[in-house]
Amino acid sequence: MLNRLSLLILVAVLFSAFSIVSAQDKTGATIQLYDLFDAEWEAGLKESPTFASFLGDKRYNDRWNDSSLTAIERRNRQRIETLAALKRINRDELSVADRLNYDLFQKEYEEAIEAHKFKRYLLPITQQGGIQTIDEITQLMSFDSVKDYEDWIARINAFPILMEQTLSLMREGAKQKILLPKAIMERVPPQIDKMTAGGGERHPFYAPFKKFPKDVSESEQTRLKNLAKAAIDKSVVPQYARLKDYFTKEYLPVSYSSVGVWQRPDGADYYAFLARSNTTTNMTPQQIHDRGLAEVKRIRAEMERIKTQVGFKGTLAEFFQFLRTDKQFFYNSSEELLNAYRALTRRIDPELVRVFRTLPRTPYGVIPIPEKIAPDTTTAYYNQPGANGTRPGYYYVNLYKPEVRPKWEMMALSLHEAVPGHHLQLALQQELGEVPNFRKFGGYTAFIEGWGLYSESLGEEMGLYNDPYDKFGQLTYEMWRAVRLVVDTGIHYFKWDRQRAIDYFKANAAKTEQDIVNEIDRYIADPGQALAYKIGELKIKELRAKSKADLGERFDIREFHDVVLLSGALPLDVLEKNVNDWMAKKKTGK
Repeated sequence: MLNRLSLLILVAVLFSAFSIVSAQDKTGATIQLYDLFDAEWEAGLKESPTFASFLGDKRYNDRWNDSSLTAIERRNRQRIETLAALKRINRDELSVADRLNYDLFQKEYEEAIEAHKFKRYLLPITQQGGIQTIDEITQLMSFDSVKDYEDWIARINAFPILMEQTLSLMREGAKQKILLPKAIMERVPPQIDKMTAGGGERHPFYAPFKKFPKDVSESEQTRLKNLAKAAIDKSVVPQYARLKDYFTKEYLPVSYSSVGVWQRPDGADYYAFLARSNTTTNMTPQQIHDRGLAEVKRIRAEMERIKTQVGFKGTLAEFFQFLRTDKQFFYNSSEELLNAYRALTRRIDPELVRVFRTLPRTPYGVIPIPEKIAPDTTTAYYNQPGANGTRPGYYYVNLYKPEVRPKWEMMALSLHEAVPGHHLQLALQQELGEVPNFRKFGGYTAFIEGWGLYSESLGEEMGLYNDPYDKFGQLTYEMWRAVRLVVDTGIHYFKWDRQRAIDYFKANAAKTEQDIVNEIDRYIADPGQALAYKIGELKIKELRAKSKADLGERFDIREFHDVVLLSGALPLDVLEKNVNDWMAKKKTGK
C-alpha cells in the first residue's frame, strides 16, 4: 500500500502536470499541449508547496498548501478552464503517444472535477492522517543549508493559518453532514495528544534541528534551534490544543454513529463514483461484491489444500487461530522483526532477474513506521523515491507489538510493498524517458495496487514460497484483498455494521485481530479505495493468461512485464489495449 502522503501527492498531481520533450518535429498542437502541461505543472507546485517539497523542489518550502474554501474553489475553476483549453487543441494532429497523454490528462481532470462535487475536502482528518500527522513530511525533505531550516521555521510560524483553514473545513463538513463515523474518529484524539505532549525540542516539528550539515556553524545551529523552539511553543502547541478542544467537544459528538458512506445525503452516487474511479472500470458495487464472494470461495479451497499439506487436523477456522497465536510464528522484539524484514528483502533482490528484463536504478530501504502512528495504521506501506534522485524508495514496516506480526505474512508483504511490487513499478515509472510528469508521478490505484497484489504471486516463480506457511501467507494476502471487495461494498453499499465486517474478515483470513480491525477502519475512512487491488490484479492475471494462451512458445514473461510496466500506471482498459497491441505485433513478427 502506498502511504497516505503518497496518496495525497497522487491527488495533487490531478491539478498539476509537466513534460520534458524534444523541440524537434513538434506540430502546433504538440506545442500547445506541452505548453499546457508546463503551465499546469508550475501552477500545481505553487498551489501545493508540500507536493513540491516531496519532489525536492524547495522554492515553496516556507509555506503550506492553501486549504481555504476559497482556494479549493479557485483550483476547481482552474481545472475547468484547463480542460476547456485542452479541448481547443486539435487531438488529430498529435502523435499516437501524445494522443494517449492527451486522453489521460483529460480523464484525470474530468474525474477531479466530478470528484469536487462530492466535497471530500471537507474531511481533512481521519485516523490515518491529517494535520495531526503533518510533521511526517520532514522525513521526506532534505535539510542541507541554513535556508532549508529557516524555511521550515517559516512554515512553523505559518501553522496557525493552516490550522484555522482545517478547522473551517471541519466546521463546514459538520454543517453539511459530510462526516466520518465515531468508531474511527475516536482514534484521533490520542494522535493529537502526541502533538501537545511536549513543546520545544521534544516536539515532532523539531526533528530537523536534531541534526545539521557539517558546514553549519555552532552559532548558527544555536540560533536556528532557539527560533524553532520559540516558534513551536508559540505557533504549534497551542494550535493543536485548540484542535483537540474543538474535536472532542464539538466534532466528535456529531460524527456518525453508524459506519458507511451511505449515510451522506449523496452517499449512493458518491460510492458509485468511488467504485468507478478506483477500479477504472464501469463495475457496479453489486458486481464487485459478487466478484469478491467468488474469489473468497476459490481462495478458501486453496487454503484447505495447504492446511492438509502441513498436516493440521482441525477446521480452517482452527488453523487460522493456530497461525494467529502459536509462538513459533512470531519474533520476540521489534529489533528482531526489523532485521528479519531486511534479510528477507536481500533474499528477494537477486531472484528478480528470473522474471524481469528491466529493473529500476533507484534503490530502496526498509525502515520502521513512525511510533506515533504505528498503533493505528496497517502492517506496512511504501513511499516512492524523490523526483530529484536524492531520496530512495522506502518500505515502511510496522514494528508495534511484534507478537502480533506473524512471520508467514512477511514474504508476501515484502513482495508487494518493495520488489517486485511498489518499488519496482513506481521507480521504473519515475525513470521513464520523455513522458509527461503527471504520468511519472501520478497513476491509477487499480494499476498500482493491482500490480502490487499480482507481484505477491510471482514469489512462486522466483522460488520464494518453498515453505508452505509462506505460501499460506500469500493466500492470506490474496484472501485479504478478496475480502475487501466484500466488506467495502458491504459497509458502504449494503449498510453492514463495523462488527459484521470484522467478523467476515476474521472468518476468511488468518490476519491477526489487530490488523483486521485497523484494516476495516481504513475501509470505513476511505471508501472505495480497497476495491482497486483485487480488480487490478485480476485484470493483469487475465491479460497474462490470454497472452500465454495466444502466443504459446513465443510468450516471454519478462517481455510481458515490460509491456505492462514501461508505460507507467494506466487505466485498465488502456493496459489491455497495450497488451493486445503487443500480442498482435508478436504474431505478425513486426
